[in-house]
Amino acid sequence: MPERLAILPLTITAALLLASGLPAQEAKPSAAQKPALTAEQAMDLAAHGRCKDALPVLRRTVTQSASRDERKKAGILGVRCAMAVDDRPLAGELLGQLGKQFPSDPGVLYVASHAYSDLSMRAAGELSQKAPQSMEARKMNAEAAEVQGKWDEAAKEYQAILAQDPKQQGIHFRVARLLLSRPSITPEDEERAKRELEHEIEIDPTNAGAEFILGEIAKKALDWPQAITHFAKAASLDATFGDAFMEWGFSLISAKEYEKAIAPLATAAKLQPGNPSAHYNLGMALSRTGRKEEAEREFAIQKEIIAKLDERKNTRTEMPKP
Repeated sequence: MPERLAILPLTITAALLLASGLPAQEAKPSAAQKPALTAEQAMDLAAHGRCKDALPVLRRTVTQSASRDERKKAGILGVRCAMAVDDRPLAGELLGQLGKQFPSDPGVLYVASHAYSDLSMRAAGELSQKAPQSMEARKMNAEAAEVQGKWDEAAKEYQAILAQDPKQQGIHFRVARLLLSRPSITPEDEERAKRELEHEIEIDPTNAGAEFILGEIAKKALDWPQAITHFAKAASLDATFGDAFMEWGFSLISAKEYEKAIAPLATAAKLQPGNPSAHYNLGMALSRTGRKEEAEREFAIQKEIIAKLDERKNTRTEMPKP
């Protein structure tokens, strides 16, 4: 005879749970389950260095809290915690949220400046450790040498990159920039820089910067047809390149092609509305083509900009009274 199963008496709650398909043991909460942290508790934990527990709540608070002050505080503490535990993706996410919600807040900008600098240093250190002979590491080393004025060291790194890949985009341009950045530039340096820029354009015909610097070299030599050609090319390659449009227009004025200068100078004034030179040159081109009223408007804008710049300069340099 088969063994009968013992039937235990059921409580009403357990019976209802079984009827609904849920196991009876879920009727009461587990003793090990912890209550969820509040935003205030998470911020307190973060302030005391307990970042691992605090970060998930801080992350939610930045986007979900109804309080602006709470979102800002959670974001700042979250960035510091993310940097402390080296969670770079989360740090970047929180910095993005802070930048979106508090774009002009001094406290947020202060934290962001330090965090982005730290992220940059960590990435650079990792690159140096994991791929010290890579072209990217050599570029980084060369850039650092340039900043320190170590021209020969920078040139050596760039030449090493070209030895690895003679057609690497951007390197001939950097070599040219290096030659033209030295404290004393010889005619030989300038000629070599010109050749480097021409090599760059052969490799990358879309390099607007190379075209622009070739235009500057031609401008310095008063070779206006060449300057016009290079500046116009740079402007056609990059529609946001305000300096290229301005120098193109200036070169046309220098070549006495006033009517042709108006269009690029008008574009320069739109791209750089706070640049007095753009308005002055546009005024000159308009004046030389008989459009006196429009020219006077541009000259007035130029004077207004200069007055504002002088006012800001005086405000910054004014010493406080004792």
